[in-house]
Amino acid sequence: MKKTTKYHHGNLRKELIKVGIELLDEGGIESVGIRQVARKAGVAHSSPANHFKNKRALFTALATEIFQDLLTAIQTKCRTDNESLRDSVHQFSKIILDFGLQYPNRYKLTCRTDCVDREDSALYDAMERVYQHLTTILQEYAKRKSIDVESQAIALWSLVHGYVSLRLEGILVSGQDTITGTDRQAAIIDVIIDGLLQ
Repeated sequence: MKKTTKYHHGNLRKELIKVGIELLDEGGIESVGIRQVARKAGVAHSSPANHFKNKRALFTALATEIFQDLLTAIQTKCRTDNESLRDSVHQFSKIILDFGLQYPNRYKLTCRTDCVDREDSALYDAMERVYQHLTTILQEYAKRKSIDVESQAIALWSLVHGYVSLRLEGILVSGQDTITGTDRQAAIIDVIIDGLLQ
């Protein structure tokens, strides 16, 4: 018997994004396409066209969903009640680092400017809200006035992104700081924090 799936009132779009992320997790960016998503969702190959005009639009929707999930994790796990700069930055950074290492294919997609439309308003809003959480932390606790918050945020974001990328490429492996004994990914964040607190 042929599999039939019933979607209405916009549920199909949500399901296509869900299965798109599942395919992304399973096989990487190359395994995701309009036909593959339709097949996994159990709908006609032409059905996704009502929601995504092309593969780039599908990837953009997936990246938007990924950033929204990341934002939810940040909002849930980042405490804001009288924490030190060190605690706040560590919490934020750990969420990004853990996410990137746990979901490497999702993380890689968010960085692929050739696959996603960075001008898309929904994607831009989701990215901006994640970034604004970081700048809010820095604005509230920053002590160093000689460098603006934007430069501080870019420095931290660049460090985190670089570390995740190097881990995903197999150039770096997990380790510990030989002096403090802390995990390497926490120790490198301390390097930035120490600079901010000077």
